[in-house]
Amino acid sequence: MKKNKTYFNWSTGKDSALALYHLLQDENYSVDELITTVNSHYNRVSMHGLRKELLLAQTNAIDIPASLIELPEMPSMEIYEQKMLEAVNRLKDDGFTHSAFGDIFLEDLKDYRVKQLAKQNLEAVFPIWKKDTKALISEFLELGFKTVVVCANSKYFDENFVGTVIDEHFIDNLPKGVDPCGENGEFHTFCFDGPIFKNPIPYTIGEKVYREYDNPNTDNSVCKSEKYGIWYCDLIP
Repeated sequence: MKKNKTYFNWSTGKDSALALYHLLQDENYSVDELITTVNSHYNRVSMHGLRKELLLAQTNAIDIPASLIELPEMPSMEIYEQKMLEAVNRLKDDGFTHSAFGDIFLEDLKDYRVKQLAKQNLEAVFPIWKKDTKALISEFLELGFKTVVVCANSKYFDENFVGTVIDEHFIDNLPKGVDPCGENGEFHTFCFDGPIFKNPIPYTIGEKVYREYDNPNTDNSVCKSEKYGIWYCDLIP
């Protein structure tokens, strides 16, 4: 049976890791490339604030070819879509037919991805879509994955939370209203060990920094105020 040539949109975190794990078990797909957006101004993974060196150590340990989509510091939607289109055209030329994501239940984001890819005759794949997030994080830990919190929304967490390695105690003690997988943007992680890796990725905890941003005020926003704050933990290779 011919497998669907698929590229995976790799975020470096736990949801990506578990979704990729499931996709690699599926005989319908051949995952031949990982794609990650990077802030070229800071040389860090978009959203997560993770150093590019750790991303590269991670993809090397996964042993799947990886490429970066470099974005400016504050890209407009037009620039973002143009950069993505350039990457997609290159992937199509290389024979890719499917694009996979670690999304779980954000309907508007899924719809956006599906529509944008359909314009390019590519099919979107969501290996962990609509699965219970408490069950997902438990499965993640049972499989032997390990992940550390790299950023968190200050509405729910303080600086002591970032840099924490997720375990069952962590899950049982999350604040009320926080999704166990942080699917509404409450927190993001860096996955540093697990069954998809040839070796664990070593790191040390660096500086913890607080930053404020203008709130997009979408229906899925964690905060409904004009500003929202994020605590970041710098992980050092």
